[in-house]
Amino acid sequence: MIRRIFSYSGQYRKYLIFAALCVAAESVFELLIPLIMANIVDIGVANGDRAYIFQQGGLMILCAGGALILGIGSAKFSAIGGQGLGANIREAEYAKLQQYSFANVDHFQLSSLVTRMTSDVTNIQNSISGGMRPACRGPVMLVAATFVAFTINAELAVVFLVALPTLGICLFLIIRNVRPLYAKMQGAIDLVNRIIQENLTAVRVVKAYVRGEYEIGKFGEVNTNLQTQSERAFRLATTNMAAMQFVMYGTILSILWFGGNMIQVGDMQVGELTGFLSYVLQILNSLMMISNIFLMLTRSLASGKRILEVMDEEIDIREDNARDIEVTRGEIIFDHVYFKYRKDAPEYVLSDISLKIEAGQTVGIVGQTGSAKSTLVQLIPRLYDITSGSLLIDGYPVDQYPLKHLRDAVAMVLQKNTLFSGTLRENLLWGNPEADQEEIEEACRIAGADEFIGRLEKGYDTEMGQGGVNVSGGQKQRLCIARALLKKPKVLILDDSTSAVDTATEARIRQELSEKLPDMTKIIIAQRISSVRHADQIIVLDDGKVQGIGTHEELLAGNEIYREIYDSQKEGADL
Repeated sequence: MIRRIFSYSGQYRKYLIFAALCVAAESVFELLIPLIMANIVDIGVANGDRAYIFQQGGLMILCAGGALILGIGSAKFSAIGGQGLGANIREAEYAKLQQYSFANVDHFQLSSLVTRMTSDVTNIQNSISGGMRPACRGPVMLVAATFVAFTINAELAVVFLVALPTLGICLFLIIRNVRPLYAKMQGAIDLVNRIIQENLTAVRVVKAYVRGEYEIGKFGEVNTNLQTQSERAFRLATTNMAAMQFVMYGTILSILWFGGNMIQVGDMQVGELTGFLSYVLQILNSLMMISNIFLMLTRSLASGKRILEVMDEEIDIREDNARDIEVTRGEIIFDHVYFKYRKDAPEYVLSDISLKIEAGQTVGIVGQTGSAKSTLVQLIPRLYDITSGSLLIDGYPVDQYPLKHLRDAVAMVLQKNTLFSGTLRENLLWGNPEADQEEIEEACRIAGADEFIGRLEKGYDTEMGQGGVNVSGGQKQRLCIARALLKKPKVLILDDSTSAVDTATEARIRQELSEKLPDMTKIIIAQRISSVRHADQIIVLDDGKVQGIGTHEELLAGNEIYREIYDSQKEGADL
């Protein structure tokens, strides 16, 4: 896992290497300082040689200055490398998300995906930025300082043989117990993000139903859960510091006790003990660094596992069968198509769908709520893949078209209309970034959006706000239709995308589509019979099955489901 995470370092790998080299060189300088200090005490002070003291003191200053410069360099390179690694991981994760189908997105909660791209990545990059120095410095200092300590006095250095196993056992027990707590803590962050996302997305509903207090209570529960999980994880992690200090002070006391006895009997000099203690402190500080690195690594591994779950998600809509072909006419054939969202689902959402839509036809799809109308049309641009059967466009299975071309050739105005932050023009250019002003105005005329754009203060340069909050539902629908038309698709799918406009405006849009775009295949999903009654053919869906195909008159005469929908809407209009 660690190797895979570092594989995303890319152009920042050199900075991580520079940081490691700086830390190693800095450690060498710091290791020399206690030796110089011991020489000053045992030779310079003992013999009263002031020249030697100043000479060695100057050398110590040079070592300290070199260590300082290298420390600054390691901090700089670690920060660049860590933040760069985090940026690359986020970019790769976001690029992976763009390949997801609807089914892939359904495997993760949106709030969890946000956490995995923010909090989890931040944990990793902070571990690199803040952990590179101790991770490189700790082992170098530990090995070198231990070697020098045994060189100074091997008998006294035996104390480490007791201290090191004690510390290792404590660290092992802490990490084994804290690792699952970090994973639970990240899951608790997912829940907090989910509640925030839901509340902000549906803020108008919350205020309309005066449910602010209820939402505060919900947030309080998940927030308390996050607090509890975090406290448990960090409380256990902080015991590492207590264990380290216990071992460190116990080691120092033991060395002072045995070292003092050695000085009394003449087996050791004061300078040697002073230098030895300096190396002991370096060794113990190195051990503390290493133990902290293990804790940081434990948390990073929990986050890395969550990130790699996103990266390893198998894309269920692939282009393995893609050929160099294009949609030229827009003829669509469903041949005994079955579909369900999950392979292990007990029932099919769509069953035995067989129908043919001629190129250039206008086709209506009606049915009761939950009859899988939207699911049916989402199979055409491969937002979902069929489970069995065959779906052909212009005689070729849809999986033989390159996805980019297929989705460019099939424009779909989804049931839930979405506009993005930016100007009205920028939103329209999503359909075709190269469209000129004349093409934009023509698309808006066909979609009926021109009648309100002229009344906006800045026209096409009006800011939409996040989600298009500056326009009404009906205006948003017409803008989304215009955006789809700018793609100049061969197939246009309107998924209940005129439900918020009045019938007169809807009729004008339908007439413009018929007159200006006669060769475009148009599929209209609607709740109102009036929206599809003039279609070349109407498909009646019920419970995921085709229950009738024909014109308005044919279905009214021979299809009971269609007649019931028509009569209920007629009665409603009469009332």
